[in-house]
Amino acid sequence: MASTNISSLSSSSTINLHQHQHLHKAPLLKPFQSPNLTTPNSFQSVSFFPTKNPINISCKNRNPISDFASDDHLTHSVQIYDDDVDDKLREECGVVGIYGDPEASRLCYLALHALQHRGQEGAGIVTVHENILKSITGVGLVSEVFNESKLNQLPGDSAIGHVRYSTAGSSMLKNVQPFVAGYRFGSVGVAHNGNLVNYRSLRAKLEENGSIFNTSSDTEVVLHLIAISKARPFLLRIVNACEQLEGAYSMVFVTEDKLVAVRDPHGFRPLVMGRRSNGAYVFASETCALDLIEATYEREVNPGEVIVIDKDGIQTLCLMPHFEPKSCIFEHIYFSQPNSIVFGRSVYKSRKEFGEILATEAPVDCDVVIAVPDSGVVAALGYAAKAGVPFEQGLIRSHYVGRTFIEPSQRIRDFGVKLKLAPVKAVIEGKRVVVVDDSIVRGTTSSKIVRLLKEAGAKEVHMRIASPPMVASCYYGVDTPSSEELISNRLSTEEIRKYIGSDSLAFLPFDSLKNLLKEDSSSFCYACFTGKYPVEPPSMEVKVKKVGDFVDDGVSGTLKSIEEGWVQVPRDQTATKV
Repeated sequence: MASTNISSLSSSSTINLHQHQHLHKAPLLKPFQSPNLTTPNSFQSVSFFPTKNPINISCKNRNPISDFASDDHLTHSVQIYDDDVDDKLREECGVVGIYGDPEASRLCYLALHALQHRGQEGAGIVTVHENILKSITGVGLVSEVFNESKLNQLPGDSAIGHVRYSTAGSSMLKNVQPFVAGYRFGSVGVAHNGNLVNYRSLRAKLEENGSIFNTSSDTEVVLHLIAISKARPFLLRIVNACEQLEGAYSMVFVTEDKLVAVRDPHGFRPLVMGRRSNGAYVFASETCALDLIEATYEREVNPGEVIVIDKDGIQTLCLMPHFEPKSCIFEHIYFSQPNSIVFGRSVYKSRKEFGEILATEAPVDCDVVIAVPDSGVVAALGYAAKAGVPFEQGLIRSHYVGRTFIEPSQRIRDFGVKLKLAPVKAVIEGKRVVVVDDSIVRGTTSSKIVRLLKEAGAKEVHMRIASPPMVASCYYGVDTPSSEELISNRLSTEEIRKYIGSDSLAFLPFDSLKNLLKEDSSSFCYACFTGKYPVEPPSMEVKVKKVGDFVDDGVSGTLKSIEEGWVQVPRDQTATKV
């Protein structure tokens, strides 16, 4: 294969909503988002490879561009250290929806920037202009996928956007959202945050009936369910599709005249609504996205709520019965930005209180408190303030390290961690150091950080973790290892301490976490700490989603019937329990 310069992949497609009105007898989705221009019946699509330094990666099959660059003479020049990358949980994605602003695509672009922490390996925007859906998606950061020229190709006053974490191989571009599909009554775009636990059974049923899938993403199932629904009008098609879904989903849809926001009945993943001064509606995964584009936060999309916005105003519907909310506690521990309000609570305040609890319940004589940046910083501030010990910046994080880098032939120990974190000897040398981090997943990075600090002269290293021990995998949209790979599922706290080499180790007590949340404690999901799942996966023996959608991203089992109904709420009123 010829050498190729690659920094990001991108596709664009245009769909005329009126082109499909003659397809009343075709029940299936047409292929969409295909990067191959020779594919029959595919929509117009373009893939491009901006030129940067030529790179070649063939170390592991999970690299998104390994299938495109495989020249043998470069095979050993680039290394990827997945142990260091994977020893943190990864949020799968972030979504944005905007209705009623003439600069919808630019606002969507900025909002996706604010949500970049939720997904760094793919981004996309879909806009609607003169009954045409225009889509541009690509692999890379938001700033790499979009520029002034690209945004000029996305006119319209409605838009949805998406950022995601990695998939693998040549299918990565196809899996980048938003997805756009044409069906017999027009076209629809969707962006999804979450994970459908009954994806496998839904897909199998659809394929048995003749559906053809173009991606390995569970989100595509939703589009097929909409396409085959007999419900009228379009809104009820979305409702009908959602009735068949189990698991976590916060989604935004766009059609030629509507923007629709949907959140699953348990409310696993966040989704908020805001307004701009010109009256435009904005939906986003976090309030930090609203802040950047000067939209005022109004409220959360309620669990089980469907919000529809069109020229006639806002309308809401809700699913019955109303399940008890089970919002993901890790949004407050790690995923969300500290300046966001998530599930009605300040993320900054939560993390600071986690640190204060650790200082109270797991004190230790120390000279300085430092954090593992960036997610451990606020908890470390809380620990230091409560303990009356100075907080210092003892570890400096490099923000310029990607997932690929060239290592010298003489191997450097802990190379991956050293590239990302550098100890400050003036802060830690000869000191008893408390290090605060948000979580321990496999323990590989924690052990390297402890070793790094001791090599820099720390007299003692005491690890404090601002979450309870993680013993179970997540099935609701978080990229986690299998339970067998989680160190807290295999070892006691003392055994973990010996493994990572710290002088002491303490986790945030689970009961203390629930006491802090008070009356809200029952509305959070703690499955990763307890193994008790609010929505039980059909089979507990299958592999959890590992890295995005390309690896097994559903669970097997039979389709579970859902007999709940939907109740309509008058326009301009919020959904209430019935």
